[in-house]
Amino acid sequence: MREMKNVEERILDRALYLMGKNKRCDISIRAIAKEAGVNVSAINYYFRTKEEMLRLVKEFYIGNTQAVLDILKDRTLEDEERLLLAANEIMEYALRFPGNMVIHTHSLTAAASDEASATIVSLSEEIGLLLQQALGRIAPGDEMALHFKYVIFTSSVNYPAESEEMAPSIQDLLEDREGRLKYLRLLLDSLKAV
Repeated sequence: MREMKNVEERILDRALYLMGKNKRCDISIRAIAKEAGVNVSAINYYFRTKEEMLRLVKEFYIGNTQAVLDILKDRTLEDEERLLLAANEIMEYALRFPGNMVIHTHSLTAAASDEASATIVSLSEEIGLLLQQALGRIAPGDEMALHFKYVIFTSSVNYPAESEEMAPSIQDLLEDREGRLKYLRLLLDSLKAV
């Protein structure tokens, strides 16, 4: 996952965080400034408009999504390892930016008129296809079983990060890389067993 290195990136990081937390893309500049620990003039300095900031937030999202795609396309890894590492990356990103589905949902509605949104939708579709294919190879079944296994897998990866009612002990476990990997291995083992 890409890390934030400067003030501009910290502003984008906190904007994305607030979008997820508030489950909407329309966040006030003042709220973003407060969360980023900067004054409003810093946001105006780095970004001409709120729309420009949203575009850059989407580009940040694209960069992190591309990292998942790169893992899924890495043919030096076995299918199970690709699924494990990709799911870990997805969960880490989703835990850091709660409710990141807001960006995806916004992109679905804006894809026809916004290049960054169209890219997000395209990357998400490609990731979904590669996840389904790899999952089908390690946990084979008929078409319906494969569909259900994919739903179980993606729900198990996304739900813990999206749920605001997660028990703190489980949240802490999943925020730790080793705990997350253990959870994901158990998930894959369960799907292979049925």
